[in-house]
Amino acid sequence: MAGIDLKGKRVMLTQADTFMGPVLQEVFTELGAEVIGMGGPVNDPEAPASMVSEAGQVDILLAHLAVPAPQTPVTEADDNELAHLFEHMVYPLPRLARAVLPQMIERGSGRILVFGSASALRGMKRTSSYSMARGAQLAWVQAVGVEMARHNVQVNAIAQNFVDNPTYFPQEVQDNPKFQERLKREVPLGRLVSAREDAMFAASLCSDGISCFVGQVFPVCGGWVTR
Repeated sequence: MAGIDLKGKRVMLTQADTFMGPVLQEVFTELGAEVIGMGGPVNDPEAPASMVSEAGQVDILLAHLAVPAPQTPVTEADDNELAHLFEHMVYPLPRLARAVLPQMIERGSGRILVFGSASALRGMKRTSSYSMARGAQLAWVQAVGVEMARHNVQVNAIAQNFVDNPTYFPQEVQDNPKFQERLKREVPLGRLVSAREDAMFAASLCSDGISCFVGQVFPVCGGWVTR
C-alpha cells in the first residue's frame, strides 16, 4: 500500500455494511483515513442531508449504492421495478451532491467516487432496468465531473463487474461449476477481481497523488467490457 496516503482525510461511505462497504472501510482506514460509515439504504429523500450533517467535514464521499440486480425480461420489467432501482441507486446521487458539494466548493477540494456497474457499458440479457439505472449513474458522473473540475473537486466512477462481493457474487454462486466456466469464457482475467484490489484502486483515485481525472468512468471487471 506504499504510495497511497489518506492520512487526515475524512471519508463518508454510504451502505457501509453491504456490497463493497466492509472492505472499503477496512482499506481506507489502513491507509490513514477516518471513515464515517453510514449503514442502510439511502432511498429516504432526507437521508443524504442528514448523513452529511452527522458526518461534518467530508473530504471524500464514497457514493456506494447497490441493490440485488433483477433479471427480468424487458417485456415484464414494470414501473415498480424501475422505480425501486432508481430510488436506491440514482436519486440519492444528486441529493448527496447537494448536501456535500457546498463545503467542498468552499474549501476548493474534494472527491466523490461513485461505485457503479459495468453492466452500463456492455449489454446483458434480462438486465434492461438495472442497466438503465446504472447507466444513469455514469451519465450523472460525467456531467457533474465536468461541472466541478474548476472547483478542484474530482467526481469519477468505478464501473465494476466480476468483483468478489457478497451482493452480486455470493459464495454459492462462486462455487457453482457453471459460474466458473462462465468466468473462463467471458472474463479475460479468468477470475474475479478481488475485493481488496477494487478497494485499493478506489483509494488511489481518492488520493492527493492523483487529481487529473474529470468525470471519468473506470471499468474494473477483469477485461469483461473489452473482450
